[in-house]
Amino acid sequence: MAPLVLVVTSLEDVTADLVINALNTRGVPVARVDPADIGSGLTFGARIGVGAPAWSGRLRTASREVELEEVAAVYYRRPTPYTARFAHLPVQQRDFATAEARHGLGGLLSSLEGAQYVNHPAAVTRADFKPAQLRMAAQLGFTIPPTLVTNDAETARNFAVDHGPVVYKSFRGLPPDEGGRAGALWTQRVAPDTFDDALAVTAHLFQAEVPKTGDVRVTVVGRQVFAQQVAAPDGSLDWRRGDWSELMHAPITVPTPVETALHSYLAAFGLVFGCFDFALTGDGDEPEHWIWIECNPNGQWGWLPDAGAITEAFANILSGKEAAVHDHACRA
Repeated sequence: MAPLVLVVTSLEDVTADLVINALNTRGVPVARVDPADIGSGLTFGARIGVGAPAWSGRLRTASREVELEEVAAVYYRRPTPYTARFAHLPVQQRDFATAEARHGLGGLLSSLEGAQYVNHPAAVTRADFKPAQLRMAAQLGFTIPPTLVTNDAETARNFAVDHGPVVYKSFRGLPPDEGGRAGALWTQRVAPDTFDDALAVTAHLFQAEVPKTGDVRVTVVGRQVFAQQVAAPDGSLDWRRGDWSELMHAPITVPTPVETALHSYLAAFGLVFGCFDFALTGDGDEPEHWIWIECNPNGQWGWLPDAGAITEAFANILSGKEAAVHDHACRA
């Protein structure tokens, strides 16, 4: 029997839909689950004990029953936060129920014996901190912009004197507001004379602005590397801030030393997949033209021109047709 693939994500995840459709076409059994459905729409029971060192049991959704020991691969995408499930409860009850669900059900879904995770949620968490990303990138030989993380105005002003012009980047972006509307904070140029004691409230990330000739999104899935040069029609500093349907794309070849370092980066964090962003300072032929910006360990790729090929790369790994490069680091 073909391996069962468990897709952990929200119902509205259209990127996951692409992979699910590809697996369905191949005849690979797929079960989709959103952990935030816990309750009557999602029930489970799992056991472990002496002589039975792996979790076994059953998970039931409104449409499927899944034997946990039959799960061969887990595509961990973007499940709904548990807090949404318990938002109607008083604060103490909400926080308790959220933590119990995350540690209980979430712990089970992260501990399936022998399952190939793309990516394992613990690996995503480790790789999601920008300071950790920048340290690893620097250690692997990527060129990174001079960077400051601070909450001190004088330190920020001194950094701007040494490395100006500088840009500000948020670590996580804006959370949804009271109405549930998501927000975003784009990379923006900042003037040192605007730095004041308000910086002390929280952490800030400043970088020397890269005199770039272009931007590149590199999507790595297992052994396969997909690279597209990306440009906004208005030439904005951050191409993400406009209409993505109007972005201009062109395939670009990743220099061999950069590609090798990309695989090393994923291996270091135990990842199978990552979306990397680079700024170019030349035509892209030489490794020194590629300036590291960040890696999203659970990034979006469905909007890219090569989304079809990326979909197949995911389906190959999840169906067991192709082993992940760092297989030992990506299993529970």
